[in-house]
Amino acid sequence: MSLLGPAAPTDVRSAYQRCEQIMRQQAKNFSYGITLLPGDKRRALSAVYAYARRIDDIGDGTMPPDDKLAALEQARAEVLSLDGAGSAVNPQIAGDPVLIALQDAAARFPIPVAAFGELIDGCEADVRGTSYATFEELKHYCRCVAGSIGRLSLGVFGSSDPSAAPDLADALGVALQLTNILRDIREDLENGRVYLPAEDLGKFGVTLEPPAVMEGDLPGLIRFEAERAKQWYSTGLRLLGLLDRRSAACTGAMAGIYARLLDHIYATPARALEHRMSLPSSQKALVAATAIAGMARQKHGRPA
Repeated sequence: MSLLGPAAPTDVRSAYQRCEQIMRQQAKNFSYGITLLPGDKRRALSAVYAYARRIDDIGDGTMPPDDKLAALEQARAEVLSLDGAGSAVNPQIAGDPVLIALQDAAARFPIPVAAFGELIDGCEADVRGTSYATFEELKHYCRCVAGSIGRLSLGVFGSSDPSAAPDLADALGVALQLTNILRDIREDLENGRVYLPAEDLGKFGVTLEPPAVMEGDLPGLIRFEAERAKQWYSTGLRLLGLLDRRSAACTGAMAGIYARLLDHIYATPARALEHRMSLPSSQKALVAATAIAGMARQKHGRPA
C-alpha cells in the first residue's frame, strides 16, 4: 500500500498536476527557480521534489522513531522499484500520484532514482539523532540529504559534461545544506538535533545541548561555518556553466536565494540564533529576476 493512500488520481497528467501543487504550496524557494524551466522539465522536477518532500515529512513528522524508520524503509522500496521500470504504471503504485509522476519522469529523463536511497539514509540519521564529530562526517550527511537532490535534478537538467557535473551538483548541495543548518540552529536544538561538528564546537568553546543550552562564541562559530559554506558555493556554482540556459537560470535562482540568506546570517549571526531567518519575497523575486536576466544574456550571446 502506498504511503499516500488509495484516493489519489491515477492518470499521469493529474499526477503531475498534484506534484506541481505540492511544490507551489510547500517549496517557496524552490518554486522561484523551477518556473523558469520548460514544461517537461518543470513537471519532472516537481515529481522529484514531491517525493523528496514526502521523505522529509516522514523524518520530521510526529510518528514514534521506530514507525518513522519503518515508513522510510517502505518509501525506499517504493521508489527503488521505479528504477528501470519504464513508463507503464505499476499496479503497486496505482492511486499514488507522486510515484506515478516520478515513474513517468524517470522514463523520460535519466534521473538517478537510486539517489533517493541516499536521501533516505540521511533522514534515518536524523531519526536516530546522529551527531557529527568531524566536518567529514557532516559533509557525508549533507551529500546524502542535499547532494542527492542536486544529482536527481541534474538528471532532469542534463549537462554538457556528464563526468564533471555530478560532483559540482553534489558540492552545491553541501553549500545549500550548510546554509540550512546555520539558519535552523535554534529550531534544530529545540528538536533535539545538533548538526555542527563537535570539533568545530570545541574550537570555539561552544556548547549546544538540547533543548535550549547555547554557550560560547556562537557568532564566531557561525561565521566560520558560513565561510566554509561560501567555499562550497564557489565550487558548486561552476555547475551553471555546464547547463542549458533555462536550467542554469533555475539553479541560479534557487542557489542565489540561499547564498543571499547565508550573507544575512554571516552579517548578523546573533539574529540567526534568535529565530529562523528568511529572505523577504521582494529579495527572492530580485534574485529570480537576476537569473532571468542572465538567461536572456546567454540566449543572445552576451556574457552573463
